[in-house]
This record gives sequence, structure tokens and C-alpha cells, in this order.
Amino acid sequence: VIATSALELGVDVGGLDAVVLNGFPGTIASLWQQAGRAGREGQTSLAVLVAGEDQLDHYYLHHPDEVFSRAPEPAVINPANPFVLDPHLACAAYEQPLRHRDDRWWAADLDDGVRRLVVDDQLRLRPRHDGTRAVWAARGRPANGMGLRSGSSSEVRIAFADGTLVGTVDSSRACELVHPGAVYLHQGRPHRVTSLDLHDGVAIVAADDGREYTLARTDVALRILGTDATKAVGRFTVGLGPVEVISRVTGYQRKEVLTGEVLGTEDLDLPPSHLVTRGVWWSVPDRVVADAAIVPRDLPGSLHAAEHTGIGILPLFAICDRWDVGGISTEWLDELGTAAVVIYDGYPGGAGVADLGYQAAAEQLAATLEVLETCDCDHGCPSCVQSPKCGNGNEPLDKAGALLLLDAVLAEA
Repeated sequence: VIATSALELGVDVGGLDAVVLNGFPGTIASLWQQAGRAGREGQTSLAVLVAGEDQLDHYYLHHPDEVFSRAPEPAVINPANPFVLDPHLACAAYEQPLRHRDDRWWAADLDDGVRRLVVDDQLRLRPRHDGTRAVWAARGRPANGMGLRSGSSSEVRIAFADGTLVGTVDSSRACELVHPGAVYLHQGRPHRVTSLDLHDGVAIVAADDGREYTLARTDVALRILGTDATKAVGRFTVGLGPVEVISRVTGYQRKEVLTGEVLGTEDLDLPPSHLVTRGVWWSVPDRVVADAAIVPRDLPGSLHAAEHTGIGILPLFAICDRWDVGGISTEWLDELGTAAVVIYDGYPGGAGVADLGYQAAAEQLAATLEVLETCDCDHGCPSCVQSPKCGNGNEPLDKAGALLLLDAVLAEA
């Protein structure tokens, strides 16, 4: 049986005696779920993990005992996220009017959610002798506007020119995944995007020979909207709060599938996308940069390398993978008045990953430094500082500078 990670989701194939995992699946929870597909009838079984070339695999190769001793990662959820809360309140009100006593289910979030839905003309308040109720007041069923695959209600359809549907993608990720010229893989078959219409929400594709793949290049700007908490970790100030991310796909690289050779670079002119979510940031004081002996021209690459490694190691402390979060590093962030590394949830309103990153900041920074120290490469590789999802094509990256920076930050700790 050759399968994607779908096989881990409770599928009981009793006759399997061995499982081979092609790379660490991202979390301890998934590892045990996948290994548990073998031996379902109580027979002697075997599970083999073949490590891949990324930060997590590299970490567990150096700490094999933690594969067996580390507890499954804590699940993350943000029930106060209005992009999650409001649609669920709307569905609940459609089934049965909401009352004040329903705060046992939504606690302090109920009033805020009802207020937003009333202002949006989806709910109306009806006074009664036994208390005010909020009833569904809009047309149709609210459940029809909720996606089962994501928290977004807006999707782009992927289809052939004759209208045959291939799949769907969140509108927020359409420019990155199905931009004109992109190679889109569906059920193992490559498709080339010939056009993207964001207004009508459709990307037209045609069959492709699969000899190349594409990697979008993205410009990202970030603004911190507020600060919920701060603390000192070593010589960094770590903060948590809402952030706004403005990203724009400016082009893409065409790469040969077998060798990874760059075949060409194409420019794109696409509209920017806005994401309001939650982020955790490391504020980097000038004094730390000076003590690390990092010259100004090397600072961008040093911060960028630390950002990539930190994102790669984050799943050690939360149920997520690098595709669930984004990151930005900059020599100057106006809201902080320093250089900074920011890691943010890749979902509107946040999914709770940034909050766990804030809680585990000390452990995450220590693990990030350890990965950089134990990797045997000279200038950086996929096991330490390179990222497969980098919107800048992994440029610039300075592994040595990241080592100096984090060592100066954590030396006292």
C-alpha cells in the first residue's frame, strides 16, 4: 500500500506488518498514528522512519530518544477568532435562537460575536418576556457559505477550459498556487495554469508533461497592530499580538523536477493580498548585533537564516507544519524600533500557533541554535536554514551569521 498521510486517519488495514515513513511526518502525534497502521491484529510489526532533509528530521536524528519520550504536541485552536466564531454562531442561530445563557458554550466571546453579526444584518435581536434572543435574519442557510477544507468561505475553482472541475484553492492562496504559468499537481497529475480570474474565482488549467515545477516569488510587508504580551528570552524581547501581512506574488521560478535546476524566471503582475492574523516576534537590539560582530551587509541573511530555522523547528512545540505559518525578517521594524524576526499564523484571525510559539519561545530559540550548531554543512542546507516555501528563493541566507546572532542572544541563558 502506497499512501499519503490520509492513511493515518484511523484506517484499519489488519494485514499490514510493516510501515515505512518517508520522512518525519511533522509531529509526534502523526508519527505514532502512521506507525500504528502496522500490527493492527496484534501481530509482531515493524515501523521504519527514513529521515528527510529538513530541520525536524535533522533534530530527531540527533535526538532519537525523543521520538519515544516526547509527548504528542498540544492541539491548537483559537475559538475567539471571528473568522471561526461568527460563522458558527450564525449556524447555531439558524437552528435555534441564541440566548444569554448560551454563554456556557462561548463564554465571553458570545456577546462580541452576536454584536458583529447584528451589525452585518445576519442576526436580529428579539426582546421577549424571558430575555432577548438573537435570531437568523439573512437569506439562505449560513452553512452553505462555510468551507469544509479551510476557515475561508471564498475559494477559487480550478477547472479545464471545458468547465470540468479539477479542484479548489483558498482565495488567499490562489496567487501563490495557481498564478498564470504555475504547475498545479492534483491526484498525481500535473496541470499548467493558463489563466487566473480572481474576480470570477476560477483558474483555467491544461494537462502538462510534468517535467518542471514552479516556485512563486513573493514580496511581503508586515505591520504589528498591537501587543498582547512581551517577555525577555535571553537578550531578545519576545512579543505576541495581532499583525497585518501584505503579500504580493511578483514572479516565479521554473525548475527541473529531477535536478532542481532553474530553467527560467518569469515576472507577474498580480494584486496584493491582505491577511490580519496573530504573530510572535523576536526583537533584536542593536547591542546584540554589535556583540555578535555581524556587519550591516550580513544582517539580512543572518536574520533570514534564523527565521527559516525557527519556523522549521516550531512543530516541535505545536501541531503544525511550516505551511501553516509564515515569517518575515527585517533589519528594521517601525513598530519595534529594532531589527526583528516575525512568525505569524497563515490563517485569518490566527489559529493559535503564534500563541504556542510565544509560550515556548525559550525552548524554540534553544532548539533553533542547536540545529544550526549540529548541522554538518558549511554554508546552509535544507537540514538547517533553507526552506522549500521561501518566497525569496532562499536569498539571502547566512548560516554563520545566524549562529553568531543566536549565540550572542542565548549565551547568558
